[in-house]
Amino acid sequence: MSQIIAVCGLDCAACEAYLATQAGDEAAKEKVAAKWRVEYNSPQIDAKSITCDGCLATTGVLCGHCSECAPRLCAVERGLANCGSCPDYGCEKISGLLQYIPDAKARLDTIHATL
Repeated sequence: MSQIIAVCGLDCAACEAYLATQAGDEAAKEKVAAKWRVEYNSPQIDAKSITCDGCLATTGVLCGHCSECAPRLCAVERGLANCGSCPDYGCEKISGLLQYIPDAKARLDTIHATL
């Protein structure tokens, strides 16, 4: 399976919410929401809030807080595929988030190293 790298470096092609949304599988979305409610101690997560067409989608639905995500808004404004493609990579908009997702940081580091 090929990767779909989000602005923050997450791989959408491996994301349960993205996959369930793209498959139109409401039962799978409910299952992911239930899992994430526990994992993230966030009782407000429901199937609707994890419906996702990918953070770079210009049409469709953005998952959770993606519509207000500072790294995403910045990348869209600059016309960048992801933060690793940015000459200012490692700025305050993305660095705090990457502390919590080391796999995503590694992807972005690799992308940035090829600039």
